[in-house]
Amino acid sequence: MTLYSKIVGTGSYLPPKRVTNDALAKQLAVKGIETSDEWIFSRSGISARHYAEPDVLSSDLAVAASQRALEMAKLQPNDIDLIIMATSTPDHLGGFPSTACVVQRKLGITNGAAAMDVQAVCSGFVYAMSVADSFIKSGAHKNVLVIGAEVFSRILNFEDRTTCVLFGDGAGAIVMTASKEPGILASKLHADGSHGHILCVPGNVNDGAVAGNAYLYMDGPAVFKLAVSVLDKVAREVLTIAQVDAKEIDWLIPHQANIRIMQGTAKKLGLPLEKMVVTVDEHGNTSAASIPLALDQAVRDGRVKPGHNVMMEGVGGGFTWGAVLVRM
Repeated sequence: MTLYSKIVGTGSYLPPKRVTNDALAKQLAVKGIETSDEWIFSRSGISARHYAEPDVLSSDLAVAASQRALEMAKLQPNDIDLIIMATSTPDHLGGFPSTACVVQRKLGITNGAAAMDVQAVCSGFVYAMSVADSFIKSGAHKNVLVIGAEVFSRILNFEDRTTCVLFGDGAGAIVMTASKEPGILASKLHADGSHGHILCVPGNVNDGAVAGNAYLYMDGPAVFKLAVSVLDKVAREVLTIAQVDAKEIDWLIPHQANIRIMQGTAKKLGLPLEKMVVTVDEHGNTSAASIPLALDQAVRDGRVKPGHNVMMEGVGGGFTWGAVLVRM
């Protein structure tokens, strides 16, 4: 029997603290930094974002999203035999213990399920889905919890208006399970380390202290140019592998980074903008959490239905990019 992997549950969580552009502009003005709702929205499509409180970690957001995904899937935590956590803001310095292991403990999973983090920044969730799909199809795992969670507010320089206004915190999760019916139709992942300098956190740890700049750095124009090009190409690669025409895509869920990048991708694929799920306006860029957050919202409000073909794709620091075509 041919094994497939299928999404059977989605969940998401946003910290309660919602920060509008106006509120953020007032906060920055105290530091002498000028910005406005019009300046932010016209360049990014963002109106608001959510910030976690200082004592809230990526794992806390991940657990809340995971519980909702498990509830939809009608599974208990100990039914999960693999956790894959995509994050660039792990709970612990150096990334260990992995945040996936922390989530395992907080969910009360005691069955010895494997757990690991995936680091591909904003492409992380697509990478994690592809890894989960391979594990399930191989027969190695049956029920996989895939999570994207970030507290990007911790690595933002609030004296750099070109980056601090763009990002937010949140988490999204899905449960993927072995199925006789096709679910993940195709996926494709890429990376090009020669572009690593255009989106990065350049600092490092030396002798127990942070050396260099520990804030996120982004060359906006360079990222924009590269993102529009690679997102179109990787989506077409996935369609070719799946033998599906672009017209058969019911929904496009791109990484929610910038509305102009998202619209440009949809247009290149010949998709009407009405077929694109947009949450960047209310969430900002939540990195690895952005795609599962958008997916969960569209599932729960009834737009994404069983049988729909959903294209999910993202780009991130590294430089990484990838896409997954899913039949819900």
